[in-house]
Amino acid sequence: MHSRWWLMAIFLTVNESQAQSNGWNMPVGVTDVSSDIYGLHMTIFWICVVIGVVVFGAMFYSLFRYRHSKGAKAAHFHEHTSVEVLWTAIPILILVGMAVPATATLKNMYDASDAELDVMITGQQWRWRYEYLGEDVAFTSNMSTPRTQISGEEARGEHYLLEVDEPLVLPINRKVRFLMTSDDVIHSWWVPDLAVKQDTIPGFINENWVKINEPGIYRGQCAELCGIDHGFMPVVVHAVEEEEFESWLAERKEAAEQEAMGVDREWEMAELVERGESVYQSICSSCHQAEGQGSPPAFPALANNEQLLSDVDWHLDKVVNGVSGAAMPAFRSTLNPVEIAAVVTYTRNAWGNDTGEVVQPSAVAELIAQ
Repeated sequence: MHSRWWLMAIFLTVNESQAQSNGWNMPVGVTDVSSDIYGLHMTIFWICVVIGVVVFGAMFYSLFRYRHSKGAKAAHFHEHTSVEVLWTAIPILILVGMAVPATATLKNMYDASDAELDVMITGQQWRWRYEYLGEDVAFTSNMSTPRTQISGEEARGEHYLLEVDEPLVLPINRKVRFLMTSDDVIHSWWVPDLAVKQDTIPGFINENWVKINEPGIYRGQCAELCGIDHGFMPVVVHAVEEEEFESWLAERKEAAEQEAMGVDREWEMAELVERGESVYQSICSSCHQAEGQGSPPAFPALANNEQLLSDVDWHLDKVVNGVSGAAMPAFRSTLNPVEIAAVVTYTRNAWGNDTGEVVQPSAVAELIAQ
């Protein structure tokens, strides 16, 4: 008899591990909160299993044990107060037993106080912008899966639709507070291994936090339908050791300083076009297409666009300030002056446009400052 119970326990343990490896179950995750949530999930799951076995066992036992032939006289019996009190008290105790640890975990999930690092996360159609508050480091994270894979021209990679050009880099063993908002529509920043899923809402700032215990790369995506490219809005978090994070942060600060210095110098067309092509493919091509042909009427073509080619100031204003009532966002806070100058120069000289015009970063900086 005892051997049967041991075999059942081993079976359930192996089955649970198999379910995790096959993605049938929720992940344990790499934070204390994710571990607590998983523990609650499994505890409540097994409570429900036991309740189901007891209730259905009693029901089927009664059906077969007390079944009678057709025409049998039914038994008459009345309520049993003690039994009714018992089967009312037991569910109450079970619910309280589940509610106490669940409430403690929920309270901990929303306690973002005493954070050692603050990161502003802004949802944008269809990318994420990360700003390390107080560190002068900010960047935009775009999906890096090639469009040729999406169209089926090329075999899908290992992390198809879940790879980015700039992951969010965080240190392990430090409490990081997220301040989350959106520039356009409602998005939802979701990384299962971190047990974080938070809506980003225009005009509001939501808080969440994470303290990662293990270094690694953790992937997620936008979990709120947000438009045509909702499926192309992945999240990648790279958790590293403290020393590696400080080194990375110092490099990003230095790069930002050099970028700021580049605003005042005179750029050659060739270097702006080269950089602009990279910016265009990572940010603009999802709407305006790889060759600038667009998807009218929502996303107008940039190739051979007479209005765009005839007025460089109009073109620059639309990129910096966006288009009201349309899908075109303002890139004044998403891209720096060098990137805006580069992408405008590129689009004015690609796909046969050939205007020969060069937009300098200094002109972009002046427009943004107005």
